[in-house]
Amino acid sequence: MIRLGFAAAIAACFAVLVGGTACAADGPPATVYRHAWLIDGSGGPMRPGMSVLVEGERIKWVAPDAEMAVPTGARVVDLTGKYLLPGLIDSHEHLATPPNRRQAEANMRRDIYGGVTAIRDMADDLRAVAELTRASRAAEIPGPDIYYAALMAGPSFFDDPRTHAATFGVTPGKAPWMQSIDETTDMRTAVTLAKGTSATAIKIYANLPADLVSKIAAEAHRQGLLVWAHTAVYPATPSQVLAARPDAVSHACGLGHEVAGTPQTYQSRTPMDPAPYLAGDNPTIAKLLQTMKAQGTILDATGSIYAEHSEQLASKNPKAKPSLCSGAMSDALIRQAWRAGVAVSSGTDWVAPWDDPWPTLYHELAALVRIGMSPGEVIHAATLVGARAAGQEPDMGSIAPGKLADMIVLTRDPLADIQNLKSLELTIKRGRTYRRADFKPLTKQDLED
Repeated sequence: MIRLGFAAAIAACFAVLVGGTACAADGPPATVYRHAWLIDGSGGPMRPGMSVLVEGERIKWVAPDAEMAVPTGARVVDLTGKYLLPGLIDSHEHLATPPNRRQAEANMRRDIYGGVTAIRDMADDLRAVAELTRASRAAEIPGPDIYYAALMAGPSFFDDPRTHAATFGVTPGKAPWMQSIDETTDMRTAVTLAKGTSATAIKIYANLPADLVSKIAAEAHRQGLLVWAHTAVYPATPSQVLAARPDAVSHACGLGHEVAGTPQTYQSRTPMDPAPYLAGDNPTIAKLLQTMKAQGTILDATGSIYAEHSEQLASKNPKAKPSLCSGAMSDALIRQAWRAGVAVSSGTDWVAPWDDPWPTLYHELAALVRIGMSPGEVIHAATLVGARAAGQEPDMGSIAPGKLADMIVLTRDPLADIQNLKSLELTIKRGRTYRRADFKPLTKQDLED
């Protein structure tokens, strides 16, 4: 396709719109993906012999092959023997702490060519993240769509060097995207400032008492923002965090503080004894999970960071401070949540090594299978539940008419083995196609300073 200059592209699109036809993302105005084994993300069974009509950025029609009328001039993609799924969603990434455009773009490229079409960015330097969001949305760079949070925490948290890196040039705690909150804060103004960054949500992070957690959440919801929180906010306990009715909470590990006690500050990082969770379902945790299920709070579990990443770091550096959770403890808490019927999304919160050709998300999906979830349940977690966590269910997470054309094509059945996601042939994001064969492996310099 010949790429037009900006002005020419706008003029061409305007001319098409005047003519009464939608301006397609790329290629012909319509594409029909035919003869697919369809896993639509809803959690329902796989359906053979299905067709999906895409017009521009969106799905127009989903039907059995025999019922699909191919529009005149539409491009037809034959998916006989192949599997069509919604694009995957990583519900916990960090793209800019500290900002490094080269590394962020490398991760985003690996994500999109690995089937990840959307991510939740869980608080960073939003000056950098906002530009990445715009560039990816405009297809100037290959990458997923990004939905991000502005962070709020207690004043003592802003001694953390990460906050200095993510607010460089601004007094830590005074940036609209990373605000220090105390009893004197005008909450309406604080949330309005955060909303002005175009954030999707407020992330309630650390060193806040229960009353301020509730006040932040109430005002965020009043102003139409989602609330994403850690499971423990120090000194606010998991039950106090859940009482504020967050839309999603991150890190199953932190639920253990309801049993072990919650330190006064995040900085204590006191490891928890895994014994109360390994013998079977913990009754104290069960009460938390009942609350989560009843109010629809999603668990962004992040199991692989404890079961894999943290333990690898500890093996390389015996002097490193122990993780809050062992991998076994984190797995036990995720397993109990899943069995209790809590909606679990698939977030990572770490970055796979540069020589891994697949997105970090694949490690999380494998971790969810390990705790007992079926591949179908894991795909549901990484699609529709991930869309809910990001507040984007009306637009993504399943293959249905009206939703964005965010899809992936596989050559092997992922319901038989979650590792068959690595048979990825094609990613489609907003109707644009990214062939796996075109992916250029990352270099060490891409992901390491």
